[in-house]
Amino acid sequence: MSRITGDPILDVQDLAMRFPVKKGLFGRTVGHVHAVDGVSFTIQQGETLGLVGESGCGKTTLGRSVARILEPTSGQIVYRGRDGAATDLATLGRRQLRPFQRDIRVVFQDPFSSLNPRMTLLQIVGDPLRAHGIAAGGELEDRVAEMLTRVGLSPKYMRRYPHAFSGGERQRVNIARALIVHPRLVIADEPVSALDVSVRAQILNLLWDLQDEFDLTYLFISHDLSVVESICDRVAVMYLGRIAELAQTAELYARPRHPYTEALLSAVPVPDPRLRDGDRRIRIADDLPDPADPPPGCRFHSRCRYAEPGTCDVPGSEPALGAVGPEHLAACHLTDRLTLQSPFDAPRSR
Repeated sequence: MSRITGDPILDVQDLAMRFPVKKGLFGRTVGHVHAVDGVSFTIQQGETLGLVGESGCGKTTLGRSVARILEPTSGQIVYRGRDGAATDLATLGRRQLRPFQRDIRVVFQDPFSSLNPRMTLLQIVGDPLRAHGIAAGGELEDRVAEMLTRVGLSPKYMRRYPHAFSGGERQRVNIARALIVHPRLVIADEPVSALDVSVRAQILNLLWDLQDEFDLTYLFISHDLSVVESICDRVAVMYLGRIAELAQTAELYARPRHPYTEALLSAVPVPDPRLRDGDRRIRIADDLPDPADPPPGCRFHSRCRYAEPGTCDVPGSEPALGAVGPEHLAACHLTDRLTLQSPFDAPRSR
């Protein structure tokens, strides 16, 4: 039976996050970095939505904006609570936001810098319980011990400090801290990218098991498409602050409909040499454009091998994210004319 209920838990509409560019002695604003620029998506209860893209595309900024670690410039972040009531988190002040911070938690990328080196595991994992007035004293200690056990750590280590643990163990501590208050939505910001390959599978399996146990919904941010394929139900491909393609995982990996997605998939290593067909890697020209000055028209046209002058580079004609198939969205002027390739002839077993 699927864990996805079909009811939306999060509905993000036209979310934007712009950072001012200042120059001169008096810090005059001369422009803005468009880190997130008009992003819209929904996440269903119990779903894992993957957010992928190269470094600098804005995926981490998007995740932090949804969690309200950053205050978005504009747009809506509509969260449906436990009682079914919908609330736009983007309009709330810090005091009003506090009750929702229990329901939406973040697992950060770096398992060391995200932990206070002067705090023990008991203090780190128990801090959300104290902050939300849920438990204190002996009850808090019992809850921390139970959560550490659930993430695969021994409670007898709860009075040790983060430096005494490996990277994988510290990430388990991060996960325990996020789940100790029983949230509904977890934003996992590249939770395995800083770990050894041998440890990644353990953490991914842990996240998978905890999702079923706690009825969690994930926004899973990563640049590793192999990891995303193994854990996500749907995938959103982000490029230069906007979503370029969004589809079910198996559909997107087998039939990409955006040239940027095609290029990303071509870079995924295929472990079985019998499935390799020569060098199918698509090399994208140039570096990521300046997000403070995005290219006119389609943002990918300056690096796209299919770009057509007079169609893709016309100012004011940026392609909108539209339907190109059942539950499949893409933002490309040439989608209907292109036959894109994927190194995956068929969806691989998950």
